[in-house]
Amino acid sequence: MAKGRYGQSRIGWEFFGSELKRRREEAGLTQQELGRRVICSGSYIGQFETAMRKPQLDVAQRIDVELGTGGLFARMCEELISSSPFTSYFAEAVYLERLAIAVREYAPTFIPGLLQTAGYARAVFLAGLPFAPDEEIESRVATRLGRAQLLDRPTRPLLWVVLDESALRRKVGSAAVMCEQLTHVASLARRRRIAMQVLPFAAGAPGLGGMLTLMTFDDAPPVVYEEGHAHGGLVDDPAMVSRAKQAYDLVSAAALSPELSLRFIQSVAKEYADDQ
Repeated sequence: MAKGRYGQSRIGWEFFGSELKRRREEAGLTQQELGRRVICSGSYIGQFETAMRKPQLDVAQRIDVELGTGGLFARMCEELISSSPFTSYFAEAVYLERLAIAVREYAPTFIPGLLQTAGYARAVFLAGLPFAPDEEIESRVATRLGRAQLLDRPTRPLLWVVLDESALRRKVGSAAVMCEQLTHVASLARRRRIAMQVLPFAAGAPGLGGMLTLMTFDDAPPVVYEEGHAHGGLVDDPAMVSRAKQAYDLVSAAALSPELSLRFIQSVAKEYADDQ
């Protein structure tokens, strides 16, 4: 398939969705009927058609079988997945965060990727990929910083972040890198572009065991993204999303207020500045 600038496919998920809708209607099938045939819900077919969700490759393959499209949707799916600069398990989460009206995140170990400076991101990648060539590291840094363009929008999405104190105290890179990073986070909070809280050590055991991102949308159900070492995944089961939201709310309730959190981050940034 044709490639656009920076290796990205010119055929996007919007085209995938519009073509799916056209072929489905030509076959005389409702969204619910096609969903039953490819083992997913009719609402999922609707979300595929509006580019709100992206199908897994095996679902695209079943769509090809049911619509008699000779592998068209599987090929488009493979092309769009391979053209993404993000790992396969994270690509859909990045796609959805651009559509969300609100993103709520709990960060227990590192400053979240959307908030990272170049120096901090570089130190994170070097720690995880110590033998990678410089070109790969710099490419990963550029991709991560590109995600932050989301924050250039004045109000959307609402980004609410709870930072565990360990993410502030862990020296990633150097004292200078940490000072710059925390100053950047404080600046975003002062500009009221993000809502930010700190969960201090004094709060005791956190209600969440790992990184969690909760995304909500105008016209689609909320989803949760959870990530561990070299793996991650989206969760959209209503009961599991509800439990994740409750856990996030408990962590937020135990954290410092946004005003006290800002003072806390500025204080830790000063400690790093004095340590240089």
